[in-house]
Amino acid sequence: MAERVDVAGEWQRISMRYATVDSIGTVIWWLILGVGATVPIWLVNDGAMPWWGWLPLAAAVLLIVLGVLFAFLRTRTIGYLQRQDDLLVRRGMLFRRFVAVPYGRMQVVDITQGPIERMFGLKTLKFVTAAATSAITIPGMPGDTAEQLRDHLVAVSESRRAGL
Repeated sequence: MAERVDVAGEWQRISMRYATVDSIGTVIWWLILGVGATVPIWLVNDGAMPWWGWLPLAAAVLLIVLGVLFAFLRTRTIGYLQRQDDLLVRRGMLFRRFVAVPYGRMQVVDITQGPIERMFGLKTLKFVTAAATSAITIPGMPGDTAEQLRDHLVAVSESRRAGL
């Protein structure tokens, strides 16, 4: 039987506006695929669309609805906790992931912001450590919060690497 991961402290959640950002990306992606699969059927049939020709677009609409629902559920699972020696990041609904990033191992703390995130005033914080596969992201952070956390993590990681 799996053990429950309980960590003392106050978990910080990301902004629920990120669910909208994620939903917009989902809608764009599935509409492109649905239309991209429907148009060739229309062209092959000389502009006459058979009933089954609408199935890719109908499937895309169904996947959009599910994607938007899961975006809101998924956003609630993303959070982080600052502990004395590391930063703990969690995410996942079905497959939960808890990653502890030791402050002394952080090499790069990066902030990115895509066009949709920019419209909603959100940023993504990314941590890179010495391990090649260790890029950890916290999406959906309000701009000021992301910048303050980045500055804090850089200061703490520098002091830990220096052995202070």
